[in-house]
Amino acid sequence: MTMYPSGLHPRHPSVQLSRIRAEWGGSKDLWVFGYASLIWRPEFHAVEQRHATVYGWHRALQMRSHINRGTPECPGLVFALVAGGSCRGMAYRVEHGRAERELERLWLREMPTGVYDPKWLPCRTTQGTVHALAFTLSRRSPSFVGPLPDPQMIDILRSACGRFGTTLDYLLGTAASLRGCGIRDREIERLVALAHRHALTA
Repeated sequence: MTMYPSGLHPRHPSVQLSRIRAEWGGSKDLWVFGYASLIWRPEFHAVEQRHATVYGWHRALQMRSHINRGTPECPGLVFALVAGGSCRGMAYRVEHGRAERELERLWLREMPTGVYDPKWLPCRTTQGTVHALAFTLSRRSPSFVGPLPDPQMIDILRSACGRFGTTLDYLLGTAASLRGCGIRDREIERLVALAHRHALTA
């Protein structure tokens, strides 16, 4: 296994942060692409937000969660940006003067274990294309579960709960925030309808 001179593995969060910093350069505003909880719980200060579309990636409830929305004994799910298709979301601009501080806060939230593959992705907006930081997930990751049959999905929505609440609440929160932004996601709408049919929602 190749190790970095610092002794850290290339996937270590601090190594990935150094790479992202170098690719960004630090001399301009920072753009971040939100596709799920970053829309309804951003926890960073943005001076501008735009509707944006990323091509070549799609939003999928296919990332296993052992802490935030589940436990090791009863894993939950969270959304991830997985290769293929397209994704409508929001692009957020963090002004240069506070971008470094906000990037560190964002990293503590999204990359404590280095599970994501952070990438700079072109985001098409009505005002032009911006390159934004996005947290993607490889299909080779042990946290990637792939498409699940509906009965298994229902079991997870019924029972999985972690330190930030249930997988069901996470799904419903994402669905509501997307609707509020005027963004339609047919798979999310299908999953919400599935939860309704099985009397999981009030």
